[in-house]
Amino acid sequence: MTTTVRQILQTKGSRVISIPPDSSILAALRLMAEHDIGSVLITEGSRLLGIFTERDYARKVVLRGRSSSDTRVEELMTANVLTVSPSQTIDDCMLMMTNNRFRHLPVVEHGEVIGIITIGDAVKAVMAEQEETINQLHGYISDGYLAPPRQ
Repeated sequence: MTTTVRQILQTKGSRVISIPPDSSILAALRLMAEHDIGSVLITEGSRLLGIFTERDYARKVVLRGRSSSDTRVEELMTANVLTVSPSQTIDDCMLMMTNNRFRHLPVVEHGEVIGIITIGDAVKAVMAEQEETINQLHGYISDGYLAPPRQ
């Protein structure tokens, strides 16, 4: 069985942390620190405008010598964010994140952000699937289905 995004959100929760586009980078960093997360969604009402991540901070603020308190997130956020639907599989998510080299994937249903999947969530789901497969195979073998007939 392949795990879906909906199943992951049911397990981890669907809390979405967001900030308006005119907020400072410093406000975004404080919000991420407060919630112990590596990204914050940039929204206007219920509309997703972009995402700002720790990687964005390191590459677009620190390395460019910009001020965290004087720069707005809309100036440096990643716009045109790729998203997934709750019905997509974790394999879909892993492929998108790997091919596009990002670690956070907003989940959108009916035009609204309902959660976010991280690379960590994806890895945990894949590991759980593999453990389930191993347990099923172990049960199959220990029940004697693969043992040669006894004489």
